[in-house]
Order: sequence, then C-alpha cells, then structure tokens
Amino acid sequence: MVWVASSCIKSMKRWEIGLFWNKPRQVLTVCAGLDLLGVVVVAMIADSTGMADLLSHPEGLLGFGCVYIFFSWLFGGYTLLRWTRLHPGQVALRLVMTGLATLLVIILVAWVMNVPNTLTLFHRRSQVSLLCGLTVWALLARLLLRGLVRQRQRTFPTESEKAEQQQQRLLPAHLPEEALTLHDIPWSDTLSVQRQLKRAADIAVALILILVTLPLMLLAGLLIWMEDRGPVFFVQSRSGLMGRTFLLYKLRTMREAVPEDPPSWTIRGDARITRIGWFLRRVRLDELPQLVNVLKGDMSLIGPRPELPQLEEQLEARIPHYRKRHWMPPGLSGWAQVCAPYAASVEEAELKLSYDLYYLRHWGTGLDLLILLKTIKTILKAKGR
Repeated sequence: MVWVASSCIKSMKRWEIGLFWNKPRQVLTVCAGLDLLGVVVVAMIADSTGMADLLSHPEGLLGFGCVYIFFSWLFGGYTLLRWTRLHPGQVALRLVMTGLATLLVIILVAWVMNVPNTLTLFHRRSQVSLLCGLTVWALLARLLLRGLVRQRQRTFPTESEKAEQQQQRLLPAHLPEEALTLHDIPWSDTLSVQRQLKRAADIAVALILILVTLPLMLLAGLLIWMEDRGPVFFVQSRSGLMGRTFLLYKLRTMREAVPEDPPSWTIRGDARITRIGWFLRRVRLDELPQLVNVLKGDMSLIGPRPELPQLEEQLEARIPHYRKRHWMPPGLSGWAQVCAPYAASVEEAELKLSYDLYYLRHWGTGLDLLILLKTIKTILKAKGR
C-alpha cells in the first residue's frame, strides 16, 4: 500500500509539472517574476560590493523593475519563450533593447523630476551596473526556463507531438493556428550562423554543379531540340519566399503548351511528356537550370518546392497553413520531395505540406544534409517523376 501511495504521489507531481509547463502564460509570468527577483539580487550584490546603495530605496527599485518588465514585454522578451527554438542572438538583442529603453526612461524621469543626488538609483554608475547585471540574469533565466520547457516536452509530449516525432511531419488539419508562427521557425533568426552557412553553401555548391554538369545540360538541350525543334528551356512564374513570384528555369520536358490551356498538375503517364523529357524527369536532370535561380537568390538547394501561383489559390483555400511554406526560400529538393510522392491532387498536396511544415519547424544543417543524401539516392535510383 505504501508503494502504491508513493507511486500515485510521484505520478501526480509529474502530471502537475507537465500541466504547468504546458501553459505558456504561466511560464511567461514566472519569467517576469524572475526578472523582478533579478533586480533585487543585482541590487544586493551592488550594495555588498560598495558600488551603490540601492536597497535603501525599495520603491525606486520596484518602479525600475516594473519599467524593465514593461519594455521586456514590449520588445518580445517574454513571448520568445514560446518559440520552438530559442536563438541566443535574438534573445540578447531583445534584452539589450530592453535595457537601453529602461535606461532612457530612468534618465528622463530624473531630468523631469529633478531628482536629488542622494538617490543613488539615478546615478549613472548605479544604473549601468544594475542594467548590466540584470541583462546577464535575464539571459540566464530565459535559457533556464526554455531548458525546462524542452525537458517537459520530452517528458510529457502531447498526442500531436508523439505523431510528429513518429511520422516526421505536421498534419495541417490537426495543427492549431498558433502552434507554428513565423518566430517559431529557426530561419527567422537573421543572425543565425546556420542561415549564413546555408546561403554560402548554396552559392558554392551551385557553382560547382553548374561547371560539372554543363556538358550534360548541353547534351540534354541538343536532344530536346532534335526531338521536336522546340525551345530548350521552360520558363515559368513560381511563388517564392514570402509569396513573391520569380521566374523558374527548367529544361523543357513537355510539348509546348497552348496559351489558352489552364495550369494543371502533371499526372502519371502524362501524354504531354516527351521521350527525352521522360528520361530527364526520372533522373531529375531537368532541374539543373534552377541552379541559376539558386545563384540569384530566388531559391535554395534545399527547401519547399515552389508551386504555380494559380494552383496555390485553390490550395490556400482548401488546406490550412498552406502559405506558411513560403516562410523559407523554395528549394530544388526538400523534405517533402524525399518523403512523399509527386503531388497531383489537393489531397497529395496536403500530404506534402505536412512534410514542409515539419521542415520549417526542425530546419537545421543536419536535416539539410540528410535531405541532400536522400536526393542523391533518388537520382541514382532514377525515381524522379
């Protein structure tokens, strides 16, 4: 009986901890409380070292703490705890902005109210010491809280999180609107080393591939022209980063379309595909001219595949979260391309979107390398379509 009671108590405690960390507002409230505690702790340290006499004016410290909390909220210093990944660079930037804004308010208050010199809180040395110490404290507090939240997610995963981990995709129909925001995705961190590395790798690899495959493209272009004397390249408008359109280049694999024909998906056994086009699509050589798009910055080597703007209108109307795939640059290959078949219907497009959303949330250099290896495997096995 004792063992049963002990097990029940431990289970209840684990459930309560999991329930607490599953409520973002409570985590944000705790973070604000830690900031206020940090004001007191830093003031105690400053007083004990003889740098200031801050604790003798608790009302001033309380006002200082409230101003700091306000600006931290205003500049997103608390909402960033909801992000899937915490980016130290952006956290530090928000904390520095919060500290500078707080300092300006304190200086303005001292000037307007003509505060006497006996109030050491308004001395420049006291303010700088307090804000520097508080910035370090706030950074550590946020990293600690984010670590606890991540631990909770690993220990108490929700049902949707379990499906995500097993299938490595996010089902659009079961994903709440607030579950994936622009700030949640790693790509949103403009200071990220991985983001700069991805662009540098795009340029370097694209240049190398163009030089290596140029003879293949020339031969393919000659065969395309010899088959029906039509144009070698196929140029089409596609949707890119944040929905901006760009001209995508491919080797032509179909008969020339009639201008009056509406845009449509390519289906298995499509009669429009030429003989040489069938082979080029199988080994994905028709995609090689898109390396020029990569060099121009319209595309990346890895990312969600760009779609026709005309087709996207109906997809956005019928599939939740569809436009979120535009939050990263489109790519020659992607997680959806190596995990799901070619999309030829709205249902198949929704399936591919589930992999695109997973890529957005979990993007990193490691995942890009995995996609690259899977793409090479697809090419070698001639499984393109």
